[in-house]
Amino acid sequence: MTTAAFCCLIAWCLLLGVIDVHARRLPNALTGVGAAAVFLFAASTGELGTAVIGAALLTMPYLVTHLLSPAALGAGDVKLAVALGAAAAIAGPPAWAWAAVTAPLLTAAAAVVMLGGDRLRVVLARDSREVRAAPSRRLVPHGPAMCLATVTAMVLA
Repeated sequence: MTTAAFCCLIAWCLLLGVIDVHARRLPNALTGVGAAAVFLFAASTGELGTAVIGAALLTMPYLVTHLLSPAALGAGDVKLAVALGAAAAIAGPPAWAWAAVTAPLLTAAAAVVMLGGDRLRVVLARDSREVRAAPSRRLVPHGPAMCLATVTAMVLA
């Protein structure tokens, strides 16, 4: 991937990550434009077949997970997997594999850290109102982990 294209991918990922953290959703317009851009780049470099295969292989497990448990994985994450699977595949099979495996691990790590912080807050709370106010269940957005895993895997590839 060219430096300019990679910088665009990073900027797009940063934008999506910030939106997902704050709004807990990935806008269709951004995921769609990103996927189109990755596929256009792939077509211009003769890597369209590779991009399509990478997108399909990453999107299928995300789609199955979303269909089985929509609360566990949002539709935006499924759509994001199309672009990121394609981009990682262009960087090569090792990058694709690392991105695919690392994203769920990063999200799980973030969940453990958040849960630990919540538990620590409950233990340290002196006022029973603070204990009751502690969140019992929080959702961890997966989009930022998907983006971080993909960009990192592509850098290391």
